[in-house]
Amino acid sequence: MSKLNTNAIVITDETLVNKIYEFRGQKVMLDSDLAELYGVETKRLNEQVRRNSTRFPEDFMFTLNKDEVEILKSHIATSSWGGRRNAPNMYTEYGVPSASATMLVVSRKSRSKIIESILNLLH
Repeated sequence: MSKLNTNAIVITDETLVNKIYEFRGQKVMLDSDLAELYGVETKRLNEQVRRNSTRFPEDFMFTLNKDEVEILKSHIATSSWGGRRNAPNMYTEYGVPSASATMLVVSRKSRSKIIESILNLLH
């Protein structure tokens, strides 16, 4: 099992596998999981995405509809859902690197390692 250390965040393949879901026929990552990997708050990640919305067409990122949210909730322990008010964004294999590029707080080296690990699992 490969391990990745990014500024006190230790990421293993097992950890990443548990953060990958399948929606709309694509393997995707939940916005809060991606934000956690980058060491930022989910709202900060989503703010950056909104500010750079032209970089995130639907094949990069999409927002779950009500039915999809219910499916996601059934896969996540209720206590970890956190009572979100908005439907979560899901990032595809194309959206993960684009999201990374908007998160300037992560070092380039760490960002590259995170992206490489995630993309290996998404394929």
